[in-house]
Amino acid sequence: MSARQRLADCGLSAGKKARLHRILYKHGLCNGTALFLPYDQGLEHGPRDFFADPVAADPRYIVRLALEGGFNGIVIQVGLAEKFYWDFAGEVPLILKLNGKTDIPSDARALSPLHASVEDAVRLGADAVGYTLYVGSPAQDADFAQYRKVREQAQRLGMPLIVWAYPRGEAVEHKGGKDSFYAVHYAARVASELGADMVKVNFPHPEKRVDVPAAYADEFSSQEAMDAVVQAANRTLVLVSGGSRTGDDVMFEKAHESMAAGATGLIFGRNIWQRDHDESLRFVERLRQILAKYPTP
Repeated sequence: MSARQRLADCGLSAGKKARLHRILYKHGLCNGTALFLPYDQGLEHGPRDFFADPVAADPRYIVRLALEGGFNGIVIQVGLAEKFYWDFAGEVPLILKLNGKTDIPSDARALSPLHASVEDAVRLGADAVGYTLYVGSPAQDADFAQYRKVREQAQRLGMPLIVWAYPRGEAVEHKGGKDSFYAVHYAARVASELGADMVKVNFPHPEKRVDVPAAYADEFSSQEAMDAVVQAANRTLVLVSGGSRTGDDVMFEKAHESMAAGATGLIFGRNIWQRDHDESLRFVERLRQILAKYPTP
């Protein structure tokens, strides 16, 4: 089992450390691990994501589910935060997503535009902000410039910055794909070098080796790949996404491997709320049992 990063070793300002300590040790299992519930899919994927369980289209239901499930935080866009979060402010940490896009245009030149600020996050009582960075996109020069302004605001206001490090673009697709070991490994390192306090990555697939750089052409186990991704993040805390819904046993195995690699926590959205209420809570409890085995000192 790889060592997990401690807040004391992450070089954080007082404000960032205080907010992350509140997220990790005052909510959820209170053991230094994290379980986040993202709910930005209405923008990113459209309302079709709610067809599986129509009640999930109601933001109030999702925030209550985060409370009932004992999550460390809920990730929502600014419009939903302003209209719905205040009913539950202080009861579950808010991670305000600062940028986002629809999936109507292709990802050929992916860029996620800003629609909220770190100041909005402070006003709404958030404990962290989220930013999607499309690593490898032809538009990454504009993305990096936009991200720099967010990073500077977050540093000035003591707000933890969580980066959704997502490989995108034609070049990525021609080198193993967006969830290949190569792409995810690279994305974790980029987020760390650009100053993320926490990075969200997808689980790497080392079996995707078509046209990847030579160093990634060998066979790696999924655990070896996940270990390397966490190590690439250095002193940036790592969250691993549940990704698209697959078999539950597969997702639980990925969760175990992620935590064994030294990840700080998990971020599961559709895998949770695309179920009926009671089934969602049973699934969450299984994730909490996994996190309980990997406390951070």
